[in-house]
Amino acid sequence: MAADPSKPAFRNAVFKAVAVFATACALTVDGIAGPKIPINLWPAGAPGQIKPNHTEADITKPSDGLVSGRPVIRLGNVSNPTITVYPATGPSSTETAIIVCPGGAYSILAMDLEGTEVCEWLNSIGITGVLLKYRVPKQEGLPQHAAPLQDAQRAMALVRTHATEWGINPHRIGILGFSAGGHLSAALSNNFKERTYPGVDEADKTSCRPDFVVLIYPWKLTVKDEGDRLSPEMRVSSETPPTFITITEDDSERMENAVFYALALKREKVPVELHLYPTGGHGYGLRPSPNGVAAWPKRAAEWMGINGFLAHR
Repeated sequence: MAADPSKPAFRNAVFKAVAVFATACALTVDGIAGPKIPINLWPAGAPGQIKPNHTEADITKPSDGLVSGRPVIRLGNVSNPTITVYPATGPSSTETAIIVCPGGAYSILAMDLEGTEVCEWLNSIGITGVLLKYRVPKQEGLPQHAAPLQDAQRAMALVRTHATEWGINPHRIGILGFSAGGHLSAALSNNFKERTYPGVDEADKTSCRPDFVVLIYPWKLTVKDEGDRLSPEMRVSSETPPTFITITEDDSERMENAVFYALALKREKVPVELHLYPTGGHGYGLRPSPNGVAAWPKRAAEWMGINGFLAHR
């Protein structure tokens, strides 16, 4: 009997096969051998990581909905965080890189919808995509973003440390996140002066401040029940990087979440561009839809271009 592509077991087998193939391949930047993918963030294991009770896998259920008629890889039980580099090579390269943070309520990671598909789009506009597979779900007794923030700080430092080797300008490294990944991206952009983990190697002496930030339907930037004040980890200051934000009025995570954050950036004179659309909901990634919000990739690319991040070498 032929395997059923709709079954979780089949999807997990495919996911594992892709991971094995990726690990066996080497990336090339302008013909120079680069790092293999995926790359472990922590050479001796993630700090404070508790031994997982379950194996990392796509935990999508048959009852989970489709997005634009297609399924979504919902990766769960991530205890070994990695980065995977999608290099933009040749004359189209802008020498800009963006770390991509999938969403998933800090419970799972939408690895294709808000990860691999986004890196491929970034490549199409000359940007190197760096897919961050951060730890989920949250560890008992810690804030839900604590381990992911460690992973994001480490990822930014590693990309900047290897920038020259990977054909990247170390002053043109941004971060882009969806939903909880948007929360993580904003958290990194406001928590970069001090590491939230003991230093591991020389990379941890490198700045982990993003040069720019893209937030797509970000999650929990404010506290609803406290007048939409900023969440404690959103320590907005004049040093917060320039930020692009997209959200819709009918988003389940509330447009106020993004609006009040944008106002906080404005008060600190941080350059911010906010795009508010009437419809589109939540969790659309960059898959096509009839809603105006489907234009966000074009608007984001225009913003990056205006700010000099798409200038070719």
